[in-house]
Amino acid sequence: MQDYLLVYALDRTRLKLGRVERTELSDSDFWNPDDDSRGRWRRSDLTASHAYEDGRYEVTGPHGDVFTPRGNRWWSVSRETFEQLREDNRLWWGKTGRTFPFRKRFESELGGLVPITLWTHDEVGDNREAKGEITRLFDREAIFATPKPERLLRRVIGIASEPGDMVLDCFAGSGTTAAVAHKMGRRWVTIEKELLTVETFTRPRLNKVVAGEDPGGVTAAVGWEKGGGFRVLEVGPSLYDVQEGRAFLAEWATNGAFAEGVAAQLGFRVEHDVPFSGRKGRSRLAVVDGVVDAGVVRAIVSRLDEDERAVLVGKGATPDAVDLLKSLSPGSRLRKVPRDLLKRRVVR
Repeated sequence: MQDYLLVYALDRTRLKLGRVERTELSDSDFWNPDDDSRGRWRRSDLTASHAYEDGRYEVTGPHGDVFTPRGNRWWSVSRETFEQLREDNRLWWGKTGRTFPFRKRFESELGGLVPITLWTHDEVGDNREAKGEITRLFDREAIFATPKPERLLRRVIGIASEPGDMVLDCFAGSGTTAAVAHKMGRRWVTIEKELLTVETFTRPRLNKVVAGEDPGGVTAAVGWEKGGGFRVLEVGPSLYDVQEGRAFLAEWATNGAFAEGVAAQLGFRVEHDVPFSGRKGRSRLAVVDGVVDAGVVRAIVSRLDEDERAVLVGKGATPDAVDLLKSLSPGSRLRKVPRDLLKRRVVR
């Protein structure tokens, strides 16, 4: 009858939750019997259960009636704030002007709703809706067993992030999370271990989103048309092997494969321009499948433009190579693997 969503935060004190969209039901008690120019409003209680020093004053209504909170209640605002609300026509004394005052909360000023714990299927969809979305995208030739409705992911992403934020989904499946994140203007990374699932569902679905060929789900609700793009990357084997607590380069890490692995770890775009194997802005990457010595340093520095710097990576380095690089190309760096690369924790 129900599913559960478990919510985690790295630091709960820094977590900022967004609001959810208002609904016809939530707004059913808004009205405007006094034709206020600010539009529809609803009544809000002006009393509270917590006691404080300035919370038991008397107020006088439009016809001279005197009011104070009843029983174990106190005014929720100070006397000064109460009079400011009166001055700004934000009090409601009933149609006769003789009832206990309420505060007017205007629909146009309230924004979204504070999220609550229970989300019903009419708000966020259900399994039938989710399967219908997949069927309309892929007909019945390919049926994904456990899709999620786009409306559910829209609510999750809307509460937890802002446009431009990064959304990570470690279990891509049919691609619902990435599709909704894309439509909502978020950046995203999604991961799927089954290549068949990627080729059958994830990539085709996201291609349709980018091309504007996915009119279903939350497309109309969020105003999505088309645009953006994505890259499909295949995770390769680890660059390192661990034996008895020590890290060694994997056997496959030689020649071009070694250079490409280092480029990926250091965030360089692979570029085959001997002796360089990668570029990042004005930095060039040179990977040496062996020991970096003075001769190697001179050869690589000689190929740099005046405003370029190099990152040299080798499986070893002679003592004079480090000093020579500093003198010939200040700002260039020499790194040895695996020691220096394992010190890095790269987050993109």
